[in-house]
Amino acid sequence: MTPADGGPVDPSSVVDLLLDTETLDDFLNALAEQAMQHAPRADGCGITVQRAGRFLTVTSAGTSASQLDEKQYGLNDGPCLQALRTAKEVHVSDLMEEQRWSSYPAHAIAAGTRSSLSFPIAARSDTAGALNLYSPVPRGFDDADLHTLRALAAQATGAIELAQRMALSRQFTHDVQQALRSRGIIDQAVGIIMAQQRCPSERAFAILRAASQNRNVKLRELCRNLITNLTGQPPHDPPGLQPPAP
Repeated sequence: MTPADGGPVDPSSVVDLLLDTETLDDFLNALAEQAMQHAPRADGCGITVQRAGRFLTVTSAGTSASQLDEKQYGLNDGPCLQALRTAKEVHVSDLMEEQRWSSYPAHAIAAGTRSSLSFPIAARSDTAGALNLYSPVPRGFDDADLHTLRALAAQATGAIELAQRMALSRQFTHDVQQALRSRGIIDQAVGIIMAQQRCPSERAFAILRAASQNRNVKLRELCRNLITNLTGQPPHDPPGLQPPAP
């Protein structure tokens, strides 16, 4: 994606990487590996996201990131969570001199980490996160390519936001299809009641709704049962809404 000599991020290479990876997690893993190339003294990179109110490391490269990320989740505090919550970069030059984040600095030092760098991802969204780099030496990011690392964090932001929109679109399509299926079944049942009772559609629908309330059964299920009992088979989905063949 980005030249090893610290050149600018090539947008066409980003597109190539998207095409070469099958899932969001694969794409983020490739970004984590790229980030390691632009922080020569880092020994770990993790990407944290917040999903359904929980923090998790969706991918990591190197050796140190997973353990240090998990410690911060347990404490509900730390540089990666601060970057996530504040939407600001958090640079820790030397954990030996750090007074923030409760017991985290001592834990990180004991695990062999002396400095870290966290970039916010998808700030202030439903899936906010952070790209976190760790180094075993003090001031381990003094020679890091910050411009490229910020660009990589921005690419992660774009990928997560795109995945969110796609998920919302799929859910919306599913909800619409479910509503249309329900409407089709109810319309079939209304037609049956109209024929049986010789009444207009408004009266037929009122009869079905009253029966649904009296029996404490959802209207769609009541109509499905009515059609099944009358025809001997469950109702079919409206044209164009049949699920794909396995």
